[in-house]
Amino acid sequence: MGHGLYGDYIGAEQMRNYLNSALVALQFLTQVPVKFKQYPDEKIAAGSLIFYPAVGLLIGYLLVLAANLFSAVPPMLSAAMLLSIWVAITGALHMDGLADSCDAWMGGQGDRQLTLEIMKDPCSGPIAVVSLICLLLLKFTALLAILELQQYYLLLLAPLISRSMLPILLLNTPYVRPTGIGASLVANAPEKPVYVAAVLGLVVAYAVGSLTVLIIGALSYLALRMLMMKRLAGLTGDTAGASIELVETLVLLSVVISIY
Repeated sequence: MGHGLYGDYIGAEQMRNYLNSALVALQFLTQVPVKFKQYPDEKIAAGSLIFYPAVGLLIGYLLVLAANLFSAVPPMLSAAMLLSIWVAITGALHMDGLADSCDAWMGGQGDRQLTLEIMKDPCSGPIAVVSLICLLLLKFTALLAILELQQYYLLLLAPLISRSMLPILLLNTPYVRPTGIGASLVANAPEKPVYVAAVLGLVVAYAVGSLTVLIIGALSYLALRMLMMKRLAGLTGDTAGASIELVETLVLLSVVISIY
C-alpha cells in the first residue's frame, strides 16, 4: 500500500507541475490574470512551451464563440469587435514585440548591435505605428471576409498554427540575450513533449483547415527565422512576439484566399 500511495503522490505532484506549466503559458501568451503564491522553478516554467498550442486553441475557440455570438451583427462591426477581443486577450503583448522589431529593423540599418539597442528602446517611432496599422488593417479585412462567408470555425487556425510552431522556432534558434526569459525557457525545455504538443496542435489545424494553410504558416516561420539569423544571429523576445503576429496575419490571409 505504501508503494501505491507513493506512486499516487508522484502522480499528483506531476499533475501539479503540468498545471503550473499551463498557467505560466497563459501568463506569457494572454492577459488572463494568473497569480502564483510562489513562482514555479525554471524547469516548470520551461514546461509552459508544451501548452503553447493549447493556449492558441483556446484563443481560437474564444474567437469562434464570439463570432457566433455576434452573428446577428453587421459583419463589419462584428469584425471590429472580434479584432478588439483578439487584441484584448493578448494585451497587445506580441504587437509590442512587432513594433519594437520593426523600429529596430529599419533603424538598425543592417547593424546587429544597433538593431538590438533600438529594440530595447520602449518608445515607438513612426515605422512601428505604420506597421501596426497595416497589420491591424489586414487582420480586420481578413476577419470580415471570413465572417461574411460565415466560416467561423476557420478562426481557430491563425492563433493555433502560430502558437504551435513558435516552440519549434524557439528550440531551433539561438537566443540572443543569454539572461533573457526566453533563454531560460529554451535551456530547460522538455524537448520531446514540446515537439509532440506542437505536432498535435498542427494536426488539429490540418483537420480544421488545409495542408496549404499549414505550409504557408511553416514557410512564414522559416522565412522569419532566416531574417533573424541574418540580422541578429538568433532571436529575442521581441522578434518571437513579432513572429506570432506576422504568422497569424499570413495564415488569416491564406485562409481567406483558399476559401474564395
